[in-house]
Amino acid sequence: MCLNGSRGPGDAAGVPMSPESTAAAAGLAVAAGAGDVRVHPRTPCGSESLSPRVLAPVLTAVRAAVAVPVGVTASAPAEPDPGRRVERVRSWADLPELPDHASVDWHEPGAEAVATALLELGVGVEAGVRSGTDGPARFARSPLGPRVLRVRVEVADPDPATAGATARALLGSFDVPSGVPVLLHGVDGGTWPVLRLARRLGLGIRIGLADTLLLPDGTRARSNAELVAAALSRNPRRAG
Repeated sequence: MCLNGSRGPGDAAGVPMSPESTAAAAGLAVAAGAGDVRVHPRTPCGSESLSPRVLAPVLTAVRAAVAVPVGVTASAPAEPDPGRRVERVRSWADLPELPDHASVDWHEPGAEAVATALLELGVGVEAGVRSGTDGPARFARSPLGPRVLRVRVEVADPDPATAGATARALLGSFDVPSGVPVLLHGVDGGTWPVLRLARRLGLGIRIGLADTLLLPDGTRARSNAELVAAALSRNPRRAG
């Protein structure tokens, strides 16, 4: 699950920002059934960051709260310059502990260089492939494909009426290397239809305030844990 993503307190009161609130949210989400946690670490002013000084307290706090894999972002919103992003990732070598995995969006410039830097550190790569971008084609050509931890297929279509069809088209547009797991998720209005499709196809699922602020019945979710509980209410499989 992704606890915050690009959202902040202005989107929902339950979006965690500080190391302490992130750890608390992670603990509650895992207790509700989440089997993996991803976070976008923030500076005190709320900006996403790949700085080791920002990552370190978040990783320490979250690891003290949960016993599941903990991942972070390694994508452009946290560091727009591709070269600087690689430098930031390499600077993680001095961290007292590394994340279990980091998400790299394959449509972004410099994605392969960032992924290579992560693999050199021994950090798993979650390859993000998003609808409406050239990410699927770029990933299909990538020699790093067989080495990634999993492929995160993101359906950026927010329309609940069409998100399922968009997801099927996206899944059929590229080949995933043999043995590499696929996690399928949607955003906003497409979140719940895509999650239901992922279940039917036997793929990994993801939920969290990064994806949607609403429960399946349209009411506002009060927390990441509440979203996890709703996602698993009819299926006991753990949520990513």
